[in-house]
Amino acid sequence: MNIHFNRSIPEIAGDVVHQFTTLVRKEGQLARAEVSQKMAHAAGGIGLAIFGAVLAIPALVILLEAAVAGLTSAGWPVYWAAFLIGGVSLLIGIALLLAGANRLKGDNLVPQKTIHQLQRDVDVASHEASKKHGVNRAA
Repeated sequence: MNIHFNRSIPEIAGDVVHQFTTLVRKEGQLARAEVSQKMAHAAGGIGLAIFGAVLAIPALVILLEAAVAGLTSAGWPVYWAAFLIGGVSLLIGIALLLAGANRLKGDNLVPQKTIHQLQRDVDVASHEASKKHGVNRAA
């Protein structure tokens, strides 16, 4: 970057506006790309979860019926066997539901890289501004 100390105020202001608009445009592109990537990742995860649920639900029903039948053949009354297996399944299902909902919170979709880059840009800009301000005072 060439630094010209004999530039006019309008030239400097024009450069600042140009650099600022370029920075905002690039950061916008970065944010769009990162959000798009996170949304594609989330969509893929949702698709896999739905497909897995379609296959797992019938299998789970069959296994739960087998557990009830096993407890019944071991001498448990049918209603107690069904109550025990159903209750345990319900508790496990609620725990899994809460864990899944926790992973889908908005914090996981925030473009962290873009936010970090914007913070770095602000730090660099403020450092450069303070450095230039110090150069102007010394001159």
